[in-house]
Amino acid sequence: MTVSLTEVAGLLDAAAPDLEAHHRISGPIPWQCPLIDELRAAGLTGRGGAGFPVWRKLSVVAEGDAPVVIGNGAEGEPASSKDETLLARAPHLVLDGLQLAAQAVRAGEAYLYVSARVSDSVRAALAERAMRNWDAIPVSVVHAPEAFLSGQESAVVAAIEGKAALPADRVELTARSGVHGRPTLVQNVETLAHIAQIARYGAEWFRRRGTAEEPGTFLVTVSGAVREPGVHEVPLGTSLGKVLALAGGPSSELRAVLVGGYHGTWVPAANFGIPLTRKDLSAIGGSVGAGVMVALGTGHCGLKASAEVAAYLAAQSARQCGPCLNGLPALAQTLQALATGAGTAELPARAARLADLVEGRGACHHPDGTARFVRSTLAVFGDEIAWHLRGECAGRRTK
Repeated sequence: MTVSLTEVAGLLDAAAPDLEAHHRISGPIPWQCPLIDELRAAGLTGRGGAGFPVWRKLSVVAEGDAPVVIGNGAEGEPASSKDETLLARAPHLVLDGLQLAAQAVRAGEAYLYVSARVSDSVRAALAERAMRNWDAIPVSVVHAPEAFLSGQESAVVAAIEGKAALPADRVELTARSGVHGRPTLVQNVETLAHIAQIARYGAEWFRRRGTAEEPGTFLVTVSGAVREPGVHEVPLGTSLGKVLALAGGPSSELRAVLVGGYHGTWVPAANFGIPLTRKDLSAIGGSVGAGVMVALGTGHCGLKASAEVAAYLAAQSARQCGPCLNGLPALAQTLQALATGAGTAELPARAARLADLVEGRGACHHPDGTARFVRSTLAVFGDEIAWHLRGECAGRRTK
């Protein structure tokens, strides 16, 4: 099938909540597509945050016996709503991708791991597909708890096994030993939707947007001090400033934008021209992550906002290892002391030292992401730290 960009430009352009409309827009599932080869040519990377090449993951899983595939729609990140938006608007695109991935790795078992808020609509979509014999294998829906860590890969596997959705320090790759020791493919639901489109329209079509090194589009959730918060689909390489413009533009002068969510980094206003790619953001210690952007206006205190995020992250600990159990509360308390003006001059250095101590020592990546966020806070809001140490707040002065 040949489809031009003017006909189907992206995931949200192909959105259709019912199967008949989906079939009219996207056509049948292209079962004959040599999927792994096409994904390799397309250069698709995971859209859940890690950015791992999708074809490699599928290749490893396909080498094993009796694989399992899981569509991960858990969105524990409070500032993200792109997965729920996609599942509500284009559930069949996600389910097509799940079926195609299952066929590519020869899986006989498939799951969709989603929040209770969208499970009813997903079940309705599955019922439609069952009536028309649309799918090759049945899909079981599993509820994802409302917790920040519930979407981590090892937590997803635990939930599918009927255990608490908590991350684990895994020795083996999930792709080799996941659900009950079987090779397991865990892919974010946005990634699955991209798989469905690449299978239909090809790698060349996918590469028409984005950059040569990081092709395609990604979904971004924009919130905070913007006029029209919501979910947008943009090519990789789009500037942060342009994404803000798509969200109606800032609702006030901006101090910074948190890019990549609560495990992300603050990008100051001077850097709003930065292209949103992993390569460009890594130069300032950041990442696209799961496509979360939170705009902070100059009328709000960056330290106070950061202290609230750090307190939330500390409370979301799985309480399974020392860095989370002890280190994250200490980090949160240090930022809180700075934010309230109760701090002393050594507190910034203490926060930096604590971030170094927790990084790389946890059972999962939660301490690492929190350490990255705290370092970003110290770097971007250095002027505010100086104000707070003098008992003043730049955020209050601009109100």
